[in-house]
Amino acid sequence: MTTTPPASAVVGVIWAQTTSGVIGAEGTMPWHVPEDLAYFKQVTHGCPMIMGRRTWESLPEAYRPLPGRTNIVVTSNTERAVELGAQGALTAESLEEAVATAAAHTQSSSAVWIMGGGSIYAEALEKNLARVASITQLDLQVEGDTYAPELDPEQWQLISSAPEQGWQQSESGIGYRFETYARR
Repeated sequence: MTTTPPASAVVGVIWAQTTSGVIGAEGTMPWHVPEDLAYFKQVTHGCPMIMGRRTWESLPEAYRPLPGRTNIVVTSNTERAVELGAQGALTAESLEEAVATAAAHTQSSSAVWIMGGGSIYAEALEKNLARVASITQLDLQVEGDTYAPELDPEQWQLISSAPEQGWQQSESGIGYRFETYARR
């Protein structure tokens, strides 16, 4: 099934992943790369953010809701939705509803970002909701239980990589690079 987001909204997915595609372990990111956190803040600030309930719960309480952004949490649990609303999040029962809600909260120059988790990313790609993918590649091997969906090269094209070749070195010692893909 293909769903088209409202014309005014540019919907993107954003995540950090290891070379083997790990994006999480036991509800956390099993690494610390300050440069990725700064990049995430820079790219998403002022934009509506869509996330699943578990991703919301994985955020440190001090950062819920993410400052400077409309936070939309996908949950079908109506009791939990009331609690999330009291914590500062908007809620939606489906990813499509979340995208429509986010589009209503965008400025003309802003995007809508989907920030996880794994099943939300997969659904966004499967339903053709995302037009852009911003991925921080980490030169790291760790065990994990949540993996990024693969971007089909027939549907996605790498449009930028920084650095173009090789890795930047994080202050934490982990190699990283920022990649941006666009849907063909």
